[in-house]
Amino acid sequence: MDASYKHPVVAVVGPTATGKTALGVELAKHFSGEVISCDSMQIYKGLDIGTAKVTPEETCGIPHHGVDILTPDKAFSVADFTAMAGKLEEEISARKKLPILVGGTGLYVQSFLYGVRFTEEKAPAGLREQLAAELAAKGGAAMYEELKQADPEAAAAIHPNNQVRVLRALEHYRATGKKLSEQKAESLPPERPYRSLILGLDFPERAVLYRRIDLRVDKMLEAGLIKEAEHVWQNRESFRTAAQAIGYKEFFPYFEQTAPLEACTEKLKQASRNYAKRQLTWFRHMDGVVWLDAGAPDAVQTAIRKTSEFLAKG
Repeated sequence: MDASYKHPVVAVVGPTATGKTALGVELAKHFSGEVISCDSMQIYKGLDIGTAKVTPEETCGIPHHGVDILTPDKAFSVADFTAMAGKLEEEISARKKLPILVGGTGLYVQSFLYGVRFTEEKAPAGLREQLAAELAAKGGAAMYEELKQADPEAAAAIHPNNQVRVLRALEHYRATGKKLSEQKAESLPPERPYRSLILGLDFPERAVLYRRIDLRVDKMLEAGLIKEAEHVWQNRESFRTAAQAIGYKEFFPYFEQTAPLEACTEKLKQASRNYAKRQLTWFRHMDGVVWLDAGAPDAVQTAIRKTSEFLAKG
């Protein structure tokens, strides 16, 4: 085989509630593919409803990798994801199957497809504890403001309430004196490791997407989301990532008896809509995304045609 040959990889991306899972399965069935999940929360065992985790029925027998691999008390970073996905891609391609990335965590998708190389950085002793103490003393808003001054680009990509990621970005800046964007630029290889087709799903009318998000939340509640969220709340000290995740933290005031269920549910719908906007912003800044109308009757056929054309180019 030509030494310059690059494995083909297809990615299905877009905001929440656009039908990425279903399209990924259809493409996998049509092109003998296997799915690599690009969702930062679906890796966790037992967190099924709030993460909209793919069900055994929805997989239609298609292998889905990167789902249900860790207990919720374990940390999992983008560096962990790219290492895992790299091995999975090799194994899937070696089986003469098509690797299909599916998910809405833009940082995971982009870092993998762009070939970002992550190096283990050792933070100075006590820095993490110092930042935690500053957070307790000053509050989250002050720490986020500091990040905005130090690394505006990193701050723009992080929700002000996501204290874990705010502190991690500040830790990186204080430890290295470099912005995350600078590290990212330095860690990019001369050329990308894969030949990729990125299919983006969206609805032309924003109101349609928001209605689908609201309906999904209602269905999650019917499926038992409150019980799952309460489990996260009860274990919030050890389930650090899940306790910050959309779908769980919105109900904490209900369990603390400081807000009614209806208000928490509405807060979740609003948070999900805001998250969808951030996802769209991320994916629209990625180059080469082929956007499809998620509501079009021929969306699957269009995706199959685009994928056929992509694979034919070899």
